[in-house]
Amino acid sequence: MTTTSLDPAVPAPTDLAAARTQVEPAPRQGPGILALLAPVRGPLLAAIALYIVSSLAAVAPFIGVVELARTLLPAATGGAVDADRAWLIAWLVVGALVVRVVTQFAALMITHLADASLGASLRARIVEHLRVVPLGWFGEHASGRVKKATQDDVGAMHHLVAHSITDLTAAVFVPLVTMAYLLAIEWRMAAVALLPLVVSVALYALAMGGSLELYQRYDDSLAEINAATVEYAGGIAVVKAFGQTGRAHSRFTQTCEEFIRFFEGWMRQAAKAGTAMEIASSPPVALAALTVTAVALLASGVPFENVLPGLVLGLGVSAPVLALGFSFQELREAQEAAGHVGELLAVPAMPQPERPLAPVGNTVDVVDVTFSYDEDTVALDGVSLHLAPGTVTALVGASGSGKSSLARLIPRFYDPQQGEVQLGGAPVRRIGAELYSHVGFVFQDDYLLHSSLRDNIALGRPAATDEEVREAARAAQIDERILALPRGYDSVLGADAELSGGERQRVAIARALLADTPLLILDEATAFADPDSEVAIQHALSRLVRGRTLLVIAHRLHTIRNADNIVVLSGGRIVETGRHAELLARDGEYARLWRATGAAEAKGAGR
Repeated sequence: MTTTSLDPAVPAPTDLAAARTQVEPAPRQGPGILALLAPVRGPLLAAIALYIVSSLAAVAPFIGVVELARTLLPAATGGAVDADRAWLIAWLVVGALVVRVVTQFAALMITHLADASLGASLRARIVEHLRVVPLGWFGEHASGRVKKATQDDVGAMHHLVAHSITDLTAAVFVPLVTMAYLLAIEWRMAAVALLPLVVSVALYALAMGGSLELYQRYDDSLAEINAATVEYAGGIAVVKAFGQTGRAHSRFTQTCEEFIRFFEGWMRQAAKAGTAMEIASSPPVALAALTVTAVALLASGVPFENVLPGLVLGLGVSAPVLALGFSFQELREAQEAAGHVGELLAVPAMPQPERPLAPVGNTVDVVDVTFSYDEDTVALDGVSLHLAPGTVTALVGASGSGKSSLARLIPRFYDPQQGEVQLGGAPVRRIGAELYSHVGFVFQDDYLLHSSLRDNIALGRPAATDEEVREAARAAQIDERILALPRGYDSVLGADAELSGGERQRVAIARALLADTPLLILDEATAFADPDSEVAIQHALSRLVRGRTLLVIAHRLHTIRNADNIVVLSGGRIVETGRHAELLARDGEYARLWRATGAAEAKGAGR
């Protein structure tokens, strides 16, 4: 039997391939740089317009000086000087300098404000997008990726927005205006002034040949060094304990030496062309070429006033373009950062129902569900399960049998490719955000916020009173420990207080108690607890499960002997169901698991 969603906004896929992108999508191309810059397109266009004016104003004083010199040259031979023209040029030069300062300041102010606005906009957009990303995505991707995209990568786009756009504008318009003026006066001087730029660009292209692949290898090599460093530093205690210091150090050294060999080879390859580019674009070489050309032209009878503009302005043709080339690394990093942000924003959102349904009651039905994280491995195959209100159901099985996958489908961490999960008669696909007021969960590694313990416990009910928070903490056997902290419930985890694994688990249980959801999923809440903490957690759990429907992922079999229903999974299928005594009597998979681990655990727990 295969069920389908009744809501066209939330389709239920009918095969694994059709829904593969919904569960674990292939890498998608995120929004491009232009799409990411859309929120600040207006300010950036305004900044470009201002910088065009600024670029023109930057060239104008040099042109003015040349024209002033050409105006005053007749005085050297006793001729008349046009004083009015000379004063007009002088005032125009002063005005151009003022315009240059004002427009450049205004353009840079706009780009920096746009950068700040874009950073806030992108971070808000990422956070908003993460609200609709499937919850299962967070379990498969390190939080460092989110932090890097939200903080580091958005910050790395600063150079792209605040500087590169204005630098590019100057690199285009300053040479264009200069060349247009030189060509109008003496085209041969203009050609010589342009030559260093042409040679430099050609050599730069040669030096950067294959740079995309080399930069990718460079980034990969740095990532390998970082990984080797973390591995060596993080595992140094274990390495020393087993006498493998030299071996671990040699792996780290080898990684560094491989990077050095690669980087030296790359630099040797680029050094010759890079050095030639530096020489070709250097002011002395350009000045020498312009001087030789000027002498030759003067010797051929060209008037000095026609040669002078090339000598004065020729050096400024290539400078803005070369300055842009030197900032290539910052621009590349900004583009790469924008790509990372785009990839995060391209993570498919969990489809939301257009007309959400409200569950009636707390019955859970898993109907003929097939689920896969990819098309190679089926995690669940045709699983059906019924959870009656007020009962305790335990999921047991070997590692990889599908326990966690099944449990995570109920709070809709994922959607199955086939079948349907229903809560109170409503498909969870169609319940919407209200689902989490009905379903709570306590996992082995429940995350606690870097915030006060009060805020951590009240996460599901922010409006809870202090007494309600304390009552939940008392029920979770953690109230006395919190009161013993220097600031009590105001203590901030990581700053004022550090809690053991068992204590953190009890805080998570207090949070679940305060949220008071009728359906609760537990993923072996005592798995990492010491014996004393385990007793306290078991007492807390006994309070937590009262009057609730409970689904337990059991790794320690002795903890679920009294469950109303024990569901045994193997290879993604349910192979047995029943109570503890019934399953032992059948001498099947559960009995085998019990003989292997459960009896020893029960004996240890009884001591």
